Amino acid sequence: MENMAIFDSPGKGRGLKATKEFWAGDVIFSEPSLAAVVFDSLAERICHSCFRRQEKLQKCSQCKFAHYCDRTCQRAGWAEHKQECGAIKAYGKAPNENIRLVARLMWRLDKEGSVVSDMQLITVEELEDHVADMQEDEIKELKVDIHNFLDYWPRNSKQHTIDDISHIFGVINCNGFTVSDQRGLQAVGVGLFPNLCLVNHNCWPNCTVILNHGKIELRSLGKIAEGEELTVAYVDFLNLSEERRRLLKTQYFFDCQCDYCKNGTKDDLKLAGREVDGVKPSEQQVKEATDYCFQKLETMDKARLDGDYHQVVKICRDVIDRTEPVLADTHIYLLRMWSTLSEVQAYLQYFNDAAEYSRKMVEGYMKLYHPNNAALGMAAMRAGVNHWQAGLIEVGHGMVCKAYAILLVTHGPTHPITKDLEAMRVQTEMELRMFKQNEYVYHSMRDAALQNKPMTMMHEPKGVEEGIKNLFHRRK
Repeated sequence: MENMAIFDSPGKGRGLKATKEFWAGDVIFSEPSLAAVVFDSLAERICHSCFRRQEKLQKCSQCKFAHYCDRTCQRAGWAEHKQECGAIKAYGKAPNENIRLVARLMWRLDKEGSVVSDMQLITVEELEDHVADMQEDEIKELKVDIHNFLDYWPRNSKQHTIDDISHIFGVINCNGFTVSDQRGLQAVGVGLFPNLCLVNHNCWPNCTVILNHGKIELRSLGKIAEGEELTVAYVDFLNLSEERRRLLKTQYFFDCQCDYCKNGTKDDLKLAGREVDGVKPSEQQVKEATDYCFQKLETMDKARLDGDYHQVVKICRDVIDRTEPVLADTHIYLLRMWSTLSEVQAYLQYFNDAAEYSRKMVEGYMKLYHPNNAALGMAAMRAGVNHWQAGLIEVGHGMVCKAYAILLVTHGPTHPITKDLEAMRVQTEMELRMFKQNEYVYHSMRDAALQNKPMTMMHEPKGVEEGIKNLFHRRK
């Protein structure tokens, strides 16, 4: 932690600044969680110790709630689960994820004190809870959680005041970090990482956060000068500046004053019309196409969640046919349609269509996102796989290489998804050489390789996130 220092950030309160120069891909710090829990909805599908998704998990024989990969994971998670196990048995059921996380935090702090390691820069007591800033409905939810927590909390554990309990609920409400699965493709839980809470927001940040082998890593996206503030994006830059400000105000209780918000940077691109040979559509045409896209998004999302994928394809195709001639390739609603259609078509194994729309999505993203944005890297990876599946090896290899270069910075060489990409890069490079030497031999071998499907991202669409869009977990 000698590479950074706490300082008073103008207009933001406490922040972290670099005490040395960093370059793209440097790990500024890594930090284990004080406590972490699996989401309620995934409690039976994710290991409660290592947060891996497994087909078959072993259930805790005592509480019947916690699930583990095997005995090794169960033993590794016992220190955290021991008191929780007894509390769940006594309570009769597992409470919600917020209550479980607060309880795990309090058991650990009661046992080890407010500072659990030499690396910890701030205590939970010192973190902001923003309880005073909550809306009326949030206060009602908080009171319900506190009431249920008191019923759940064992009588033989150390007792705490309502104010102390309320503080920790507030802390995790605005500082709980979303924990992803081992490949970084889906949010599976929430944890608290105190040092990360000190890193302030910027819509165009100089750092990114990734979970790697059980710890979060703060990684530099580019050159950071000594004395420069370290920042991350709490919300996705693909939102318009007005929407980002609204999300930041309602979820994190501050008004963003970054240059990208104040100047509305790239907002024009995100709602732009398509220019062809110097001719632009009228403002009215762009508005009508934008409104039509927006109206169809909710219908499309519902069909996707219902698993009606052919209906998703029908909606997306209708919207794209009507609006693609009018809207620019950076228009955020058109990008949503391309993204969803490419994902669903890949799942339905219409690989040529999936490749086309994922390529368009990446080209639009490249004009909007930071060159080392993780969402751009994940989109390029998906496009690379889609092109490979379609037999378009030249574009596929290029996309895989682009994704690999970005994820080397954002995830690092040891992350499982980067290792997957390295294997893809080697394979597509070999196939590209074969393609250039003899196309017939290449296609023959590709057909055989497809039977084994060595590369795939054809997960069921409703179960895959496009990347973790919001840095911190907020209960909706």
